[in-house]
Amino acid sequence: MSVRVLLVEDDDAIATPLARGLEREGLTVQRCATGLAALEAERYDVVLLDLGLPDIDGFEVCRRLRAVSEVPIIVVTARGDEVDRVVGLELGADDYMVKPFGFRELLARIRAVTRRAQPRTDDNQPRVVGRLEVDRRSHRAMLGGKELTLTPKEFDLLALLAEAPGAVFERSRILEQVWDPHWYGPTKTLDVHIASLRKKLDDPAWIETVRGVGFRLVEPQVGADPMPDASRSSG
Repeated sequence: MSVRVLLVEDDDAIATPLARGLEREGLTVQRCATGLAALEAERYDVVLLDLGLPDIDGFEVCRRLRAVSEVPIIVVTARGDEVDRVVGLELGADDYMVKPFGFRELLARIRAVTRRAQPRTDDNQPRVVGRLEVDRRSHRAMLGGKELTLTPKEFDLLALLAEAPGAVFERSRILEQVWDPHWYGPTKTLDVHIASLRKKLDDPAWIETVRGVGFRLVEPQVGADPMPDASRSSG
């Protein structure tokens, strides 16, 4: 089945040749020129989202789409500042590309995010770490019987760490497996997601930093002193 692309771009000079190129590669393209039209669109597998839309800011479109769907979102924009990248990723975007970009690279990223969105057949059993249970099949994480409210990227990050409790996952490996095999964005987004996860887990000791290497998931010891700030640095 052809991958269905929702192209949200108001500039005809960009949208028309891009849509034609994607269709030549066998993808099905539905183009929207406004944020409202994008929010009303149906039946698509991946979203290419421009930020400079005439009616609603692209960040707001991203936030609303992510609130109702886990479909992969690739931001395609002229805004190249790191703060814009971080905001976009924090709002739920799966990838972020700055114009001008190479068509082949965009095509590769579309295929990468849609491939990652497919169910994984080797993760049938929930991962249990003490009071924490992570189930990829239902896309749910429970702590002490209470479901955690996580963004898609937060869940993927936690699920990866839960695959091998106590083992250290290198920063590069996390970025490759949770974000993109050819990640070009700021590595700061990983630290932002780690900080958010620690807050939602109610105890920062769940995720330990191994300085200069990466992170590992461990069950906090009951009655242990909270981790000092220095040990929770970005590594």
